[in-house]
Amino acid sequence: MKLKIAISSGKGGTGKTFVATNLAKVLSKNYKTRYIDCDVEEPNGYLFLKPEVIQEKGIKVLAPSFVDENKCIGCRKCIEACRFSALAFVKNKVLIFKELCHACGACKIACPENAFVEEEKDIGVIKEGRAGNIDFYYAILEISEGTKTPRLVKKLKEYIDEGINILDSPPGTTCPVVETVKNVDLCILVTDPTPFGINDLKLALQMSRSLSLEPVVLVNRAGIDDKQLKDYCTKENLEIIGEIPDDLEIAKVYSQGELVVERIPHYENVFKNLALKIIERAKNKKTPQKAERKEIGKPVLEKKVSFKK
Repeated sequence: MKLKIAISSGKGGTGKTFVATNLAKVLSKNYKTRYIDCDVEEPNGYLFLKPEVIQEKGIKVLAPSFVDENKCIGCRKCIEACRFSALAFVKNKVLIFKELCHACGACKIACPENAFVEEEKDIGVIKEGRAGNIDFYYAILEISEGTKTPRLVKKLKEYIDEGINILDSPPGTTCPVVETVKNVDLCILVTDPTPFGINDLKLALQMSRSLSLEPVVLVNRAGIDDKQLKDYCTKENLEIIGEIPDDLEIAKVYSQGELVVERIPHYENVFKNLALKIIERAKNKKTPQKAERKEIGKPVLEKKVSFKK
């Protein structure tokens, strides 16, 4: 059995890592479990699982260094292919803005004359360790290489193996998050019943469905004022797979860098029951209806206004 379960959220601070680390801990008692922290810009799962690092591996990618002027014919196909505005054609030369380059390789593919010369770039380091029965992987992005974040996340996902793989996603809905949740068996959107939480849940849902994923919702700090959140989930036909109450004791344990499943027996049972639901749901992967997928990203056509009398 190989299951890929992404723990994501539309914003930071919802309890994504709290859920991912405690879930990994209870799963590891009965299943081969891997915890992969895909938040390469600010990984913090290690603060709670406290792994012993076994080895480190530097990660390099090929990125365009310069354009061979003897080969370049000035067709500008590379500039048309670049989605990140990292190229410009100035005074009959192609300029590369390396700070904007994502090292995606589109320019090299588009160039009919093979004029791009590439170089290896250090983009970060991947660390492998053990935390009890958990295989633990996380990465640290090289300073000033923020545009290469999705590439490092992609390298991390190469460590997915047999068993249950918990992917702790970065917050938000940007490229690193898309790379994390892409092709998973189940995407869990952690949210809280606040206006900000609901707003960002909408963005995360749109992202998930645009990737042909039908996510489930996990409500953290439940009990504050859940009606608006639950009404939205009902409207969108979103399954709420579980709830974790707004409990001061959880906050105390979390602030000390500990796992609630180890410190508060009641929550060990909560996460065990949650784990069983998640496994069952991941095994029966669902996709959004075709009609729903078509609506994602569809531009809103405003009514044309005529100023003629």
